[in-house]
Amino acid sequence: METALVLCEAAFNRTGGKTAAGLVRHSLRFKIVGILDSTLAGKDAGEVLDGKHAGIPIFSSVTDALRKLEKKPDYLVIGVATIGGMLPKAFRPAVREALKNGVNVISGLHEWLALDPEFSELARKRKLTITDIRKEPPLEKMHYYRNLASKMDAVRIPVLGTDAAIGKRTTAVILTKALNERRIKTSFVATGQTGLLQGSKFGVPIDAIRGDYVVGELENAIQMAYETERPKVIMVEGQGALSHPAYVTGSRTIVTASQPNAVVLQHAPARKWRTYHETELRLPNGTIEREMELIKVFAGAPVIGVTINHSGMTREQVAEKAKEYEQRYSIPACDVLWDGPDKIVDAIIDRFFPEKRKRR
Repeated sequence: METALVLCEAAFNRTGGKTAAGLVRHSLRFKIVGILDSTLAGKDAGEVLDGKHAGIPIFSSVTDALRKLEKKPDYLVIGVATIGGMLPKAFRPAVREALKNGVNVISGLHEWLALDPEFSELARKRKLTITDIRKEPPLEKMHYYRNLASKMDAVRIPVLGTDAAIGKRTTAVILTKALNERRIKTSFVATGQTGLLQGSKFGVPIDAIRGDYVVGELENAIQMAYETERPKVIMVEGQGALSHPAYVTGSRTIVTASQPNAVVLQHAPARKWRTYHETELRLPNGTIEREMELIKVFAGAPVIGVTINHSGMTREQVAEKAKEYEQRYSIPACDVLWDGPDKIVDAIIDRFFPEKRKRR
């Protein structure tokens, strides 16, 4: 695996730092050797994120990291998902310092760093690469909608949510792993920058694809997973929310491309405002009831489990909410990070693979 530092200045363990969080929790491509966030320097990234030691130190700067690491990392990864996908101005010195010290750069932002005159010149002089992954394929290689999902015999389950940046990808990855551990072959399809940076074998950055092709491109990625691995289940990462006014292509694209057999719904009970200029627009967070209504209309598939984002909550509060949701909606509810995914996995197995059901 290639080694990487993840740049997340003043954003680690915050909403905007979800790419860095995702890479700390799961990465098939990179061995993460450190996080860059001067506000948390000296701490362990896993302990900050989940209260579990991960052996990934947090450094104050590129210089600090290069001085303390035994070996220079291969890459500096941009570890934030900003609204609009622009590189924060405060990140430029770190990117510059990485390139000056011979470290390649990879980014999932809409702003293509390889086209930045300063960065590209530094990379050229030192024979380094700057890779922007949030790109669509050349026009002649893109795919139009072909109604492929209707011909698949694999169960297709997107993890949708009541808001953006709420943990949909993390839940989908955990469920994928858990189903495979139960010997139900499951593939994961990424739909955004973090999943692709984590090394997902299948996926496209759907918010970078032009409208005429976005459903077809995602449908093609799902088809590639189906043809390559012949899974019994295909988990699809959600984006935004059907009810979120700022992300109109995300979840709608995903349900159209995947034609779900079932949906897992992620919700953050303690989140008051939607993740989108919270202090300016103050859009009320989505509700489970409203999202279920929209899922019924757009997806035509049942919600078979609610997964909880515990941000701002205690374990006792999460347990109370899970019990409340189970009584109200008659489906399992849990926090897959704190409680594990067994409740949701059991629901999937009971519905689609009863012959694999655990003896109770």
